[in-house]
Amino acid sequence: MKLVWKVISNIISFVLFTIMVVLAFVVISSKASGGDPTVMGYQFKTVLSGSMEPTFLTGSIIAIEPTKDGSKYKKGDVITFKEKDKRIVTHRIIDVKNINGKVAYETKGDNNNGPDLNPVLAENVIGKYADITVPHVGYLLNYANSKAGAALLLIIPGVLLLGYSVVTIFGALRGIDSEKKNKSSDAGQSV
Repeated sequence: MKLVWKVISNIISFVLFTIMVVLAFVVISSKASGGDPTVMGYQFKTVLSGSMEPTFLTGSIIAIEPTKDGSKYKKGDVITFKEKDKRIVTHRIIDVKNINGKVAYETKGDNNNGPDLNPVLAENVIGKYADITVPHVGYLLNYANSKAGAALLLIIPGVLLLGYSVVTIFGALRGIDSEKKNKSSDAGQSV
């Protein structure tokens, strides 16, 4: 029974520690990158509208491959780009055009009735959708970007790990006390 408890205890400690490290990484990388974390070369963006449903649902996280050359995309690619008002949008390319010698894309959200009003210049393309979507996790990422969320996501796993450590230490101390009592009662009986 003690062996089973020790294995379970080690697993719980490992899981809590891993959660704390992952959440710390998400919070720190999102703050360092100015909003969206980058992992293994992918940027993760939160889907804030339903313009691309059913391709991705509102509240999902999508991975994009950042680009240095925004002029290499073709019709059908899903790109993330900056609009004139600095808003970030992810839509599908429906046509590639040449405007005054510059590559521009006509884009449209899969769920929208018509194309976007303004063409997207290649220099405004941030990257291409990497076919990785995690539904509903975007709400957590947005919360992690807030001051309260960042603090909470770092503090809660730390407090849980600390609390679990205290319980484990007290359990070990009780085990040592009961072993001492057993030894002293065994020594008293053998005389």
